[in-house]
Amino acid sequence: MEKFDYSAEAELFPSRSRASRRQPVGYRRFACAAEAIRFAIEELPEEFLPGTSLEVDENRFNAQEIRDLYDHADYPLERLRSAPAPTGPFDGSHRTGIAVGAQPASATIDSKAIKKGR
Repeated sequence: MEKFDYSAEAELFPSRSRASRRQPVGYRRFACAAEAIRFAIEELPEEFLPGTSLEVDENRFNAQEIRDLYDHADYPLERLRSAPAPTGPFDGSHRTGIAVGAQPASATIDSKAIKKGR
């Protein structure tokens, strides 16, 4: 069974939002997938999240799968306080709260279960 490795190198490919007047966010490489996921959920402007993809070990994850990885119990970093899942599709409600410290990204989870929504 294939496990998701939060400590693996990752590449984030944010989408371009046609509705946004903000400067587009470009491709970024991260030393660990946990940091890429944190950036996508906590820092990426919400209008760029739909259409964003994450690549880890030659596997691609869409915006919902990125959110699932962030919400998973094995996610190794501290999350924003009071960071509930969005009530609607990427409404940004999960971006409230104060960021707290981080821990090493060493946990693994079943990436196939994430892709299948388990």
